[in-house]
Amino acid sequence: MNQAIASMLDVDPETVALEDIDVSQPQLFAEDRVEPLFARLRRDAPVHYCRDSAFGPYWSITRFEDIQYVDTHHDLFSSDGEITIDNEDSEEDYELPMFIAMDPPVHDDQRKVVAPVVAPANLKVLADTIRERAAGILDSLPVGETFNWVERVSIVLTGQMLATLFDMPIEDRLKLSRWSDVGSHGVKGGVIAGVIKDAAEYQSELDGCLAYFTRLWNERIAQPPGNDLISMLAHGESTRHMTPQEFLGNLILLIVGGNDTTRNSISGGVLALNRNPAEYDKLRTDRSLISNMVSEIIRYQTPLAHMRRTATADTELAGKRIREGDTVVMWYLSGNRDDTAIERAAEFLIDRAKARHHLSFGFGIHRCMGNRLAEMQLRILWEEIMARFAFVEVVGEPVRLPSNFIHGFTDLPVRVHPL
Repeated sequence: MNQAIASMLDVDPETVALEDIDVSQPQLFAEDRVEPLFARLRRDAPVHYCRDSAFGPYWSITRFEDIQYVDTHHDLFSSDGEITIDNEDSEEDYELPMFIAMDPPVHDDQRKVVAPVVAPANLKVLADTIRERAAGILDSLPVGETFNWVERVSIVLTGQMLATLFDMPIEDRLKLSRWSDVGSHGVKGGVIAGVIKDAAEYQSELDGCLAYFTRLWNERIAQPPGNDLISMLAHGESTRHMTPQEFLGNLILLIVGGNDTTRNSISGGVLALNRNPAEYDKLRTDRSLISNMVSEIIRYQTPLAHMRRTATADTELAGKRIREGDTVVMWYLSGNRDDTAIERAAEFLIDRAKARHHLSFGFGIHRCMGNRLAEMQLRILWEEIMARFAFVEVVGEPVRLPSNFIHGFTDLPVRVHPL
């Protein structure tokens, strides 16, 4: 076995031995330096085995078509148990069963219970609420002053939307942001990212989350079925008898799915437009590009960098033999930069043809349930931004999460310039 290289930041992506490459190191994402390594793997080893990492051995799948194959063959590549590489060391006490980390038929049955919350009819109802809240957030921004866009806009809007979906007090939205941060990182990832200090804090945070929503569950189960997520879970035939751990797991799934993805696309879009001023000029000239731009933002940002699967049998992919039980990581972030599947994939183009042709929402039975809601939130927000501001100017370097799963930001210093 080759000894792991302590930091991939210290190597030349073009000359490092292929067998030494480990793209799972969180600092690569914190410093936005993982793409050159992904580019090397896409070219020279699109199905790549890392023998030694902080998260154990794993296969990297880095090309668009190979990722799509793994994602749509859930019989060969199971999501049962774990969906992220950084939870490899999870202890039994911390296991969180959730339907995204299950295979059919349980996955299908539980997903159907909550799917109505993002059905077209309900999205129409939510649209006015999103617009009202987006307008209020933007109108409260300090014109001419520097502030953190992540805290003042991205976190606030997504937190308010989640509180609405759970039908919980809007003033408790910051609890959702905190539980999202904790739940999305797991124990080891949370410690690395500075989200938690140790496993005891992780357990305490999750216990608090479970207690809060158990109270809401008890309220909803005593009432007629409603149109919020807790009521749906409490009354659903396949979810009403969940264990507390399974309830908590599905809560974390819904919180992270409704928060981190949209939150980091909101921030990532502002940064991408600033770094590509010609695209910002296109937007100012033609606001009808907003809907298409939203899809491009989601592709370009790729708010979830990866998803993990476990091989259920010996199989072959791109000439490589994957063994039963092996960890297989689909690097969506890499696949969305694959020039063989997406023309000029490295570029941010708001008028890109077929902009929805990307990996950010996944494929197959696990395709993101709330993808239309995420797109709608971003579309409405940008419509309201363009109605108020000539320029959301990034005035400092962004601070990125040291996470190989959540591809996002903690700080984005900006200044807004009114029309």
